[in-house]
Amino acid sequence: MAAQMPFAGLMCVHGLARISTYSPRLIRHRGTLVKLNKSRREIRTFSTGSVKCNEKEKEDSESSPLSTNLTARQALSKRRRPLSPLERISSLLPQDALSPEVMQLREQSQQEPGEDADMQVSVTDCTQEEGGGKEMPVKEDLETHLTCDAAAESVPLATLPGESLLAFGELLVAEYRKRRAEFKKMFQLQAGTRLESSWGIILHDSIAGQPAGQFLKTGRGVPIFIRRASLEDYVLFMKRGPAIAYPKDAATMLMMMDVTEGDCVLESGSGSGAMSLFLSRAVGSKGRVLSVEVREDHHRRAVLNYKRWRTSWSLRRGEEWPDNVQFENTDLSTASSLLAHQGFNAVALDLISPQLVLPTVIPHLHHGGVCAVYLANITQVIDLLEGLRCLALPLLCERIIEVPIREWLVAPARQKDGHYCTRKVPILHKDQEGEEQEMSDETEELTTGARPAFGSIPYIARPHPEQLSHSAFLVKLRKYV
Repeated sequence: MAAQMPFAGLMCVHGLARISTYSPRLIRHRGTLVKLNKSRREIRTFSTGSVKCNEKEKEDSESSPLSTNLTARQALSKRRRPLSPLERISSLLPQDALSPEVMQLREQSQQEPGEDADMQVSVTDCTQEEGGGKEMPVKEDLETHLTCDAAAESVPLATLPGESLLAFGELLVAEYRKRRAEFKKMFQLQAGTRLESSWGIILHDSIAGQPAGQFLKTGRGVPIFIRRASLEDYVLFMKRGPAIAYPKDAATMLMMMDVTEGDCVLESGSGSGAMSLFLSRAVGSKGRVLSVEVREDHHRRAVLNYKRWRTSWSLRRGEEWPDNVQFENTDLSTASSLLAHQGFNAVALDLISPQLVLPTVIPHLHHGGVCAVYLANITQVIDLLEGLRCLALPLLCERIIEVPIREWLVAPARQKDGHYCTRKVPILHKDQEGEEQEMSDETEELTTGARPAFGSIPYIARPHPEQLSHSAFLVKLRKYV
């Protein structure tokens, strides 16, 4: 019976502490809130120890009853309320120098010890009157709090089926855009390193284990968008030897050649490996790509870029990128033995003088297949057509195109102070005062920061000042019988 009395008092203390936490006066005073929170933690520890003592009493009747003699009054009376900064400063100044507001707050703080004493007295009364109370409500409440705390600490990050968290070794892209300021960088996630920019740094260790496609703040508080690098990002930001076939041209060449899964494609001019990667994805695991490069340094760079992308892909998807590209360092014009007994569904050439290799390549191209040629200058196109005329090869020049891309800026129009601009509707009649009043109300809503109504804001739309100009001419040659 003596062991049960502290628990009834603890139940009252716990309830009073909860009520006091939401008191408006205590919310205004941070010191009292801190004191109540600490008191609740002590009450939890005290109640847990009492429960253990009660269980031990049932097992061994000779156990000492001194462990259950501690009351709630003794536990709370040991705590002393620390002085607040207001009390410390006001105690050093004369009362004549204090303002009425400070005097009022000082009187309120002086009344708090009395309130604490009243609370202790009420707790003691509850303990004496409800000595026969049950222990289970307190125990259940404690278990509920512990379960909630443990669940809050072990909340998993939300991911979709088939989606994985960022891991070390992956290739990521960091982006930041604000008006005309633009930052975009591809990097490999490594332990112990950091992402540096003009807007601050982000530790790689804080990026690992996070879901892709989210904003992370730098040390200066600037949000940077972190996402996984796509194949287009990789070929644009990877280390290069020669110039690459840009994604816009590579996509057009793939459409010209009509490359599908399972095809066998010949590529001459590996360069930095950009077109090899696009062809590798197009033919899939059932297809094959033969990439030939005459320069050894370009050949090494293409192989390294291909392996780097395959490694990042395996970490990202948990499966291997198809190892379907065969790199060869040789001159295609004299590589008849390499092409012996092979047939190709399509051919992609990125050479200075492609007409020199056509007599070696065209016999191995399937009838009706397409040879797409990537040429930087129009004079190269003329030399190619002249070579076709002289060689009398079974090829038809179907198209000679250029693929321009124009980026546009489309955004809501803003004033210099950051407010949205408003549409100005012309008034046809002078007696339309109601419409003028309505327009003025809309203007007030816009200037006060409210969300503007649909169609009330004008937009700016102009070509982007940084345009990707001419990259290459694409020539489509088709073999006929």
